[in-house]
Amino acid sequence: MANFDFRNLASRGKSAFVFFKSKCKFLGTKYKSFYQNSPWYKKIVIVFCSLILLFSLYLFMVDINFLWLFGKSPSMSSINNPNQSVASEIYSADGKLISKYFRENRTPVEYEEISPILIKTLISTEDERFYEHFGVDLKGVFAAVKDMAHGNARGASTITQQLVKNLFKVRSQYSRGLIGNIPGFKLLIMKSKEWITAVKIEIFYSKKEILTMYLNTVDFGSNAYGIKTACKTYFNTTPRNLTIEQAATLVGLLKATTTYNPRLNPKNSLKRRNVVLENLLTHRLISKAEFDSLKRIPIKLNYSIEQNYGGQALYFRDAVAESLKNWCKENDIDLYSDGLKIYTTLDTRMQKYAEEAVDKQMRIVQRNFDSHWGTENPWQDQNHKEIVGFIEDLAKKTDTYKILEQKYPNRPDSINYYLNKPHKVKVFDYKTGTKEMNISTMDSIRYMERFMHTGFVAMEPQNGFVRAWVGDIDFNSWKYDKVLSKRQPGSTFKLFDYATAFNKGMSPCDERVDQYLEWEVMEKGELKKWTPRNANGNYSGQTLTLKAAFARSINSIAVQIAKEVGIDEIIKTAHAMGIKTPLHNIPATSLGASDVSLLELVNSYCTVVNDGMTHDPVLVTRIEDRSGKVLYSYTPEQKQAIPYETAFLMQQMLQGGLTEPMGTTQNLWSFDVFKYNTDFGGKTGTSSNHSDAWFVGVTPNLVGGAWVGGEHRSIHFRTGKLGEGSKTALPIFGYFMEKVLADTRLSKYRAKFPKPKQPITKNYQCQSSYPSAKNDSIDGLASDSTAINSDQEGLEEDNVEEQL
Repeated sequence: MANFDFRNLASRGKSAFVFFKSKCKFLGTKYKSFYQNSPWYKKIVIVFCSLILLFSLYLFMVDINFLWLFGKSPSMSSINNPNQSVASEIYSADGKLISKYFRENRTPVEYEEISPILIKTLISTEDERFYEHFGVDLKGVFAAVKDMAHGNARGASTITQQLVKNLFKVRSQYSRGLIGNIPGFKLLIMKSKEWITAVKIEIFYSKKEILTMYLNTVDFGSNAYGIKTACKTYFNTTPRNLTIEQAATLVGLLKATTTYNPRLNPKNSLKRRNVVLENLLTHRLISKAEFDSLKRIPIKLNYSIEQNYGGQALYFRDAVAESLKNWCKENDIDLYSDGLKIYTTLDTRMQKYAEEAVDKQMRIVQRNFDSHWGTENPWQDQNHKEIVGFIEDLAKKTDTYKILEQKYPNRPDSINYYLNKPHKVKVFDYKTGTKEMNISTMDSIRYMERFMHTGFVAMEPQNGFVRAWVGDIDFNSWKYDKVLSKRQPGSTFKLFDYATAFNKGMSPCDERVDQYLEWEVMEKGELKKWTPRNANGNYSGQTLTLKAAFARSINSIAVQIAKEVGIDEIIKTAHAMGIKTPLHNIPATSLGASDVSLLELVNSYCTVVNDGMTHDPVLVTRIEDRSGKVLYSYTPEQKQAIPYETAFLMQQMLQGGLTEPMGTTQNLWSFDVFKYNTDFGGKTGTSSNHSDAWFVGVTPNLVGGAWVGGEHRSIHFRTGKLGEGSKTALPIFGYFMEKVLADTRLSKYRAKFPKPKQPITKNYQCQSSYPSAKNDSIDGLASDSTAINSDQEGLEEDNVEEQL
């Protein structure tokens, strides 16, 4: 490197430049001499050939982006494999299309699926010489130039050129290059790229393929991309079944998707449609009699716009998208444009029954809640006092507040004025779905916070297939999915207390006394005493079997067991059975003081019904690309989480909620589900202050769970008579199972729990325990609320959370 002669290199470069300059001068002189000595007709030929050569050189320079002057052009690879944005489709287990993911709602069709009259209508209107040109209609270009010279602007783009614009976005800023920023050159460069790419497309594709690609990519307005979506949106039909007047309407729409939109501007659309029909007459594709008849037919729409958030099971749809996020990233797949076909575990019949059950019960819950609170505000602390500034804190988390804060910095009075200024607001309403009210932002928050919420999910215990999923009472108003949100499970968590006890050698017929107890715990270096209470505030002093204690949801006995086996062991069991959320290693966890989600709780109950085998919830079974190639196929994975005997004993315990005197699940007897030769079990749960109400119901082939509560923990019923899991959450499961078991198509869910598959060493057929005279529980049924006396109540504080 040190011996490299830069002066020699510069000298050589200078010599090459001088040589090139001299040769150009020589050629120029020769050309000038040849031109001057030629007769006039040769001069014309020379000029014409020179212009063609120069224009060809210009097009070559544009195509290769010479010196980065013209911007990028579509590559040969992208022309051979055009990246067409296609909506991904979600299918249910029973073969129904339930929703789509898309940015541009597009579903491709093949040429054979398109009506011939649509093809003829398109060509006669948009590109009458389509079968004659090679991508650029020179006759049309010269006609357009001539019209422009006379002040009449007209288009000359062929269908192939329009396809180029749809597929490759050659008019984007990225494609202009340096010269494209000079006034007057932008249009020339864009048209040049369209011409070049159109010719390439004509070389690589047949006319049929070009027409198909065009009709699959073009925008028909109303979020309808491609002819298949347009046919469904405007006429609820298919491209194959389009009538002549429908085809003319859609083709006429292409000139301006808003101006000639048949829904937005019906008069303009009718005039434009008749112009298209007249083109068909001009090209002798229809007779005069047909034209006269067709132009008198009014446009009859069957309009149904397909929203990105349209279809059934919207919360499930979002859950599927979230579950596929990492898979898509790992496989370089765009869920919203790659045209996947996603086959899920959801059953549309069961989903319908679940949504109906939720709607039926939550209307009852809401009426009770409104009657219970009357004109009082329901956001109250643990001492039943209204939380000051609750709504104001929520308002600060809204987009409206953030916009006002930017507009009026350090002017709280102005912000407060606009937050309290009435305006039209759309809010949820049980009667109409949504209604428009003239209220302030603050009042709209107060209104919406008074609604009770729910989540419900049903799974098959043997494989984890999710058959129904309802994330709340209304997706449009509350996007936050309550199947995935985490709240205190209350007594439903006792499943893990007793499962751990059986793992450690206890049996359902072991006995404990319902009595006062204290548990010394170390908190922040200080020794404190924790005292659990039963839901009714009393201790009966009665000796109960563990089976009876579980059925009645006796807190004192559950805590005794937890103290004997250890909280750390209970946490291990919970995690093994399906709880993914970290749990607090404190005594109150034994009564459900640590938050979990409904999905993981229901999945854990599936472990019991599945003989101790655990699995993850399954939402997707297969994914195909747009050509039908399988990209993903579900492979069953299960492992033994708890011994078979423990699982069998817990099945007996869950059934005891129905059969044991004072069982908290006995409200299920009021539902018409016991005539189908099906066994049931379940567990209710209610957190402190009735903030969270739960029920998980089990049958041999289906497990379903429901949660009911306020959007925030401070919003709840004040009494167990209205707010407990048996009163609010259990009926959702009851209504759901009534419909499922009555449907003969779903008869596989009618089943009895099998007899023991292995020898059971522990006694479980113990005599029922009857209540003592001291018991004062509500309505003759045991209460299931978790009540805690200690500083561990801090886990349940009603902090104002961000509204999701």
